[in-house]
Amino acid sequence: MKIYLDACCLNRPFDDQRQARVRLEAEAISLILQKLHQRDWEWIGSDVLAYELGQTEDVERKERLLLLAGQSHQVVEMTEKILTQAEKLESSGFDSYDAIHLASAEHAKVDIFLTTDDNMQKIANRNKKLFSFVVVNPVTWLEEVLK
Repeated sequence: MKIYLDACCLNRPFDDQRQARVRLEAEAISLILQKLHQRDWEWIGSDVLAYELGQTEDVERKERLLLLAGQSHQVVEMTEKILTQAEKLESSGFDSYDAIHLASAEHAKVDIFLTTDDNMQKIANRNKKLFSFVVVNPVTWLEEVLK
């Protein structure tokens, strides 16, 4: 199973854990990362993910995020085809980073795209036919997988 974790997922373990939702999502992502490290699933990253994480202002956090992202099993390189697909996705309501992440995931033929971004999930749900994969919150997905 190929899994794409977007930037908000990778950031979640480093976010303020005082809110129950944030803590629960961080735990889910930690468990998913453990399974990825054990190679139970295949972790797909991308150039755009590394670029976006590299824009993090907090230097220590940025270093941790880039180290984490560097552990992905495959990195999707940016191509004209991906950028063209991303432009189409932007016209469906996705912001530019999200569109490029989704186009990269489509190019890699992922099975699952994980995000904690509620707005992105809403837009993806309205446009399900655009993807060959599911866009879902890591907690929701993990609950299904572990049943």
